[in-house]
Amino acid sequence: MQVTHLDGPAGQPPRVAFTISRRCGGAVARNRLRRRLRAMVAELAAEGSPVGPGTYLIGATPDAVNLSHQELRIDLHRALSALRGTQPPAEGDES
Repeated sequence: MQVTHLDGPAGQPPRVAFTISRRCGGAVARNRLRRRLRAMVAELAAEGSPVGPGTYLIGATPDAVNLSHQELRIDLHRALSALRGTQPPAEGDES
């Protein structure tokens, strides 16, 4: 998972875009992955996790299609945490 970020004005919600290549599968698989990632970003933002103001571009690798919900969420959280310079929670700590 790759995340690119541009700072934005404080107080505005984050803007998120996804790049999921055709190597991830057909349109159905890509759209399913995009919906899963969008829901996870919303969950993380609601929890006050590392999604702050600005614009994000989240790129998923073909391996992401086969990850469970928990594995995908951990990968996304790690990528966002690395971007923001914060420590992600331990594997068992995330709910």
